[in-house]
Amino acid sequence: MCDRERGWSEVPLIKTWQLIAGSAVAGLALSVTAVTASGPWDSGQRKAERDRVASWSLTGGADHGEGPGAGTFPQAAPSAPGVLGAIGPGAPQQEAAAAPEDLAAALRPLLADPALGSVRTASVVDTATGRVLYESGAREAMTPASTIKIATAAAALAALGPEHRIRTAVVPGAVPGQVLLVGGGDPSLTAKKKSPAGSGGSLVALAADTAQALKAAGTDSVSLGYDDSLYTGPVRHPIGDNPNIAPVTALTADEGRPDDSTSGPVERSGDPSGDAARAFAALLTERGVKVTGEPVRAKAPAGAQPMAATLSTPLAGLVERMLTHSDNDIAEALARQTALASGLPASFEGGEKAVTDRLAALGVDVSGSRFADGSGLGRADKVTSGLLTGLLAKAADPQRPELRPVLTGLPVAGFTGTLRARNAGSSPAAGLLRAKTGTLTGVNSLAGTVVDRSGRLLAFAFLSANSADGPAAEKGLDKLAAAVAAAP
Repeated sequence: MCDRERGWSEVPLIKTWQLIAGSAVAGLALSVTAVTASGPWDSGQRKAERDRVASWSLTGGADHGEGPGAGTFPQAAPSAPGVLGAIGPGAPQQEAAAAPEDLAAALRPLLADPALGSVRTASVVDTATGRVLYESGAREAMTPASTIKIATAAAALAALGPEHRIRTAVVPGAVPGQVLLVGGGDPSLTAKKKSPAGSGGSLVALAADTAQALKAAGTDSVSLGYDDSLYTGPVRHPIGDNPNIAPVTALTADEGRPDDSTSGPVERSGDPSGDAARAFAALLTERGVKVTGEPVRAKAPAGAQPMAATLSTPLAGLVERMLTHSDNDIAEALARQTALASGLPASFEGGEKAVTDRLAALGVDVSGSRFADGSGLGRADKVTSGLLTGLLAKAADPQRPELRPVLTGLPVAGFTGTLRARNAGSSPAAGLLRAKTGTLTGVNSLAGTVVDRSGRLLAFAFLSANSADGPAAEKGLDKLAAAVAAAP
């Protein structure tokens, strides 16, 4: 059940909440004056907004040459050109420079590349008008791999909004002298003293607040339980034990990673809920509260009020992190949060129905689609290239600002995340293209946005299957995306 159903309220007396709120204000001030990132999660700052702030400053984002003041400012860091200029009141209103016939002439031979496999589909639309500029098999459902995260992100943002935060709390247990660590499904929760991922849920801060509350009540010894019952169904993804994803539980710290990594495959904990509880017990002990025995799984009493709580990175930041780094753990958490917001079980099945319903409510065609998971790790997932471009166009709609993180979270070609080394250097798409990659054995996909030569924002999606050479298929997709950017 969600926080509201538990009867919890976000009360200002909780110091962790105050710390997060203060950090958000301080982070905004810092971004305006210095425009600095604070870790790989960007502290939830939307990249487009940070880039816009950089454009107001004389010291960021560009080489200012030999003009007045040259040499008095730090050398500018390299940065990608703005890619959202085609959204909003300042967007150019003329037709897209790329006429459909010209775009078709550029894309057809590239789409025929045998490296893409035996099946390939494509869709390109003008986000401002919804005009279809090119399509081929755009309504044919295919396995999308990680490009399905675009759908997961749109559904979660539609259900919860970009400012939603996920709560992890400590409540009194049903047994005298017991406290319970209650998981809310926060994928940003960390047990590290210095978060490797910027702001987010912190077991360290939660332990400090809990210890203070216990000592104020005259208690310096407790037993510890943990409640991860918010999620239901199998915790293992249908693909089984895999270094790309931890068991999906409502209580996981640092994504079940045993090292300091924040993304990429690594062997995960087999018991992330228990590990999080044991880490919390150690943090309480460090703060002068004795924890007797081992933490045990227990159910929080109905109506239990939190003695302390910590909140996740805002949903916008979680979405951006998920898309930039193709984070499977966040994706599955967001599918379950969407289910909870829809009154459905927080399971793979509940997430599938909730995501489908939310996307249909946005007005996109979900015919033939299946969202069997949130991450795209499973081959049972099916989407069309038309669905993906439809969602990207929705995210660009000025009337849908809550969906904007779907665009700002996409990796930038040649600069960030999973596109750092793709369409880089002299490619016509470098810095102008944002896209989500998708890769499974024999499956390759790419979906995102690109600014055309007239400044219009175009959405594209290319899905392919049965390729024999993954890297060659990726190069073929990159050529397609670059052709959209360079089309006359």
